[in-house]
Amino acid sequence: MTLMRKRDHNILANAASLLICGLLAGVVVAAAAFPAVALSGLAAKAGGEAFGQLPDELVVKRSPQISYVYANDGKTLIATMYDENRRDLPLEEMPKIVQQAILAAEDQKFYEHNGVDVMGIARAFVANKQAGDVEQGASTLTMQFVRLSISYSADTAQEVVDATEDTSKRKVREMRYAMAIEQRMTKEQILEGYLNTAYFGNRAYGIYAASQVYFGKEPKTLTAAEAAFLAALVKFPGTYSVESGSGEKTAVDRRNYVLGEMVQTGALTEQQATLAKAEPLKIVGKITPNGCVQATKSTWGFFCDYFQRWWNDQEVFGATAYDRERSLKSGGFRIVTSLDPVAQDAADKNIRAQISVNNDKALMLAAVEPGSGKVRALAVNRNFKLDDKNKPKNKLNSDPAKKRRGLLGTYPNTTNPLMTGGDGFTGYQAGSAFKLFSLVAALEKGYPLDFTMATKKVFVTKFPISGPNANCGGYYCASGQGGGVHNMWTAFGSSVNTYFVPLAILAGVQNTVNVAKKMGITFHDEPGTNQDDLGYSNNASQWGAFTLGVSATTPLQLANAYATVVADGLYCEPTPVQSITDIKGNELSVAEKRCKQVMTADVARAAVDAGRCPGGDRSAYGECRGTTNQDSRGIVGKPITGKSGTTDNSASATLTLSTKQLTISGFLTNPDWAHDSHMEHGVVNPAVQKTLRDFMKGKPAIQFTKPSSKIAYGDQISIPNVECKTIDEARAILRGKGFDVEVAPEQTDSKCPKGTAAGTSPDGKTIRKGMVQIEVSNGKSAPNPGTGPGPGNGPGQPPPPRN
Repeated sequence: MTLMRKRDHNILANAASLLICGLLAGVVVAAAAFPAVALSGLAAKAGGEAFGQLPDELVVKRSPQISYVYANDGKTLIATMYDENRRDLPLEEMPKIVQQAILAAEDQKFYEHNGVDVMGIARAFVANKQAGDVEQGASTLTMQFVRLSISYSADTAQEVVDATEDTSKRKVREMRYAMAIEQRMTKEQILEGYLNTAYFGNRAYGIYAASQVYFGKEPKTLTAAEAAFLAALVKFPGTYSVESGSGEKTAVDRRNYVLGEMVQTGALTEQQATLAKAEPLKIVGKITPNGCVQATKSTWGFFCDYFQRWWNDQEVFGATAYDRERSLKSGGFRIVTSLDPVAQDAADKNIRAQISVNNDKALMLAAVEPGSGKVRALAVNRNFKLDDKNKPKNKLNSDPAKKRRGLLGTYPNTTNPLMTGGDGFTGYQAGSAFKLFSLVAALEKGYPLDFTMATKKVFVTKFPISGPNANCGGYYCASGQGGGVHNMWTAFGSSVNTYFVPLAILAGVQNTVNVAKKMGITFHDEPGTNQDDLGYSNNASQWGAFTLGVSATTPLQLANAYATVVADGLYCEPTPVQSITDIKGNELSVAEKRCKQVMTADVARAAVDAGRCPGGDRSAYGECRGTTNQDSRGIVGKPITGKSGTTDNSASATLTLSTKQLTISGFLTNPDWAHDSHMEHGVVNPAVQKTLRDFMKGKPAIQFTKPSSKIAYGDQISIPNVECKTIDEARAILRGKGFDVEVAPEQTDSKCPKGTAAGTSPDGKTIRKGMVQIEVSNGKSAPNPGTGPGPGNGPGQPPPPRN
């Protein structure tokens, strides 16, 4: 290594000596011939190391560019992503004063030489010989541009070192390349490239980033003093800190030196330079934020992170996740995301009105636009940031086992994908919100909304079960609100478990799970596997509890599933982007929506109609009875559909609501401890309701499309009048008409003799082969008007609300 340095030194010394001798002898060496004749000959004598291995031309690659991530208005900045903070500008957008400052500081003879300053090399040689050390450099601006270009064109770390190490071999190579560059690029192109590539310190590459970082403005508004300050930084980029202000005196002295040089070049008059030197240094900018942890709002970091994860999954941006991330951070993209600032701010505000960031419970909201899959908001009572490892700010984990080990929880700070899943986060149980899937599966099977069943307080399946929970004699059993005849409208409105478990069985449990799949629900949490679509989800024929929401999902997946029915059965893959433009201004097709029809529009509209019942809205056929969140319609003030859900022991509480324009799914749970309990709808419901209300302000109230009467009521036939007949007679008559017949477990007021048939529920008409319950008279007076059974309704008052 020592011999190599000595030999390189001899090459440079001999080259400089040759130049000086030539100049002293009055020999005029043509610049175009200099590297090819003088130096190449000299190199040959030295063994050919300096030039023999070099290509004839230098390929100038584009330097890394910063990417900008905006909200859906294309104006509100969410985040900036970069490996190097740089944004290229054409020379015409760089003011003359900036160009003059950089030339005065770096290369005053730029427009006179052809890439190599012969006199400068000679002058540097003499000065350095006299000093016995390197006191002066002789690199022209073109040579510096060559050095930067070689560095950015390097494919290996060693090539970067070779491009930047201080050796005579590198200098000779730069001279040759500089000559080549000058032959195929104009001076203006070289100057533009240099100003866009040079490093100005404080993570600012290029004049645009430097103007933003130091002065918070674009180059076109820089003063002479500011331009000179930036030009002075190129030679010493690490001597001034924009964050602490350290190194200010040295920076001002160098600025004033450059102003003096600008007088020498004629760029400024003495008076102008004097005024510029008197201008106080006012650094008003700051280091450009980088990445999602430095998003413009800490609450927007979760959406930003979702976008970045989405980007890293798109193969169009590179073969590997690493390549895709490098593409994002160096490609200079302009990304307009789907985030709606109105929806996002409303979600953040209403979440924090309900719960603190210091609460171990997480209140999460995800909002999706039906028919496009565009994710409009992701919010949670957490800060998207990492704790300082030296000064942790997070609280102890609420999981007792982890707390005993001193492990910290994910509150108030986390970068976990709580609303969207990923990195091992699979979601949370959604409870009765999953009843939507058995409802759709039954509709697709041909069962209409008016399909009735006599529900019981406990429904015992034929599915064997070994655990202690929901075990009735070795078989899975569902319990909860039950009793009375229900159809899909009323059972969905009152969230009757003992209606939806048998409904899923009739529709086929595997079919029910498949409906969930095609609506975007994935399965990562199944026993015995960490892979998707294995275990129960492909062998679901005896998964009786699925319809009650025992499988985990994320707020985003559930919101998008409900958005699918609102969009008339059009499933759209969730997406965080609206448009992506590359550095050349070309819009990429990767941002286009990806949708497919997964059910008929009529089935979807029927599901929506049933979903209008829980939130206090009215179905298109006026068949709602019973609600689980009856105040939702009044709060939102627009037509809504959706469903709430609660898991066993209230380990999570959910509410999903939708208008035609937006679907929001809210979860309240503890991400750190799945066995936590006491999650309250009084926390999650207002956050969802008021966020949807705030988003819908000023937007039209769009009514849902009415489903067909056929899917609502099916093939209706008359129910014979069996009033006052014996139970056996009534049963025989009804079965003779093909109905499924049950006898009500309790008696009801009737003028008929006690123990005889008081009537049927439903009465009048019902679907062919549907279920009819015989009501038993207690021999007392007739029921009060308005409380008896009617078409599609069960007897008596509606049961109390249940989620």
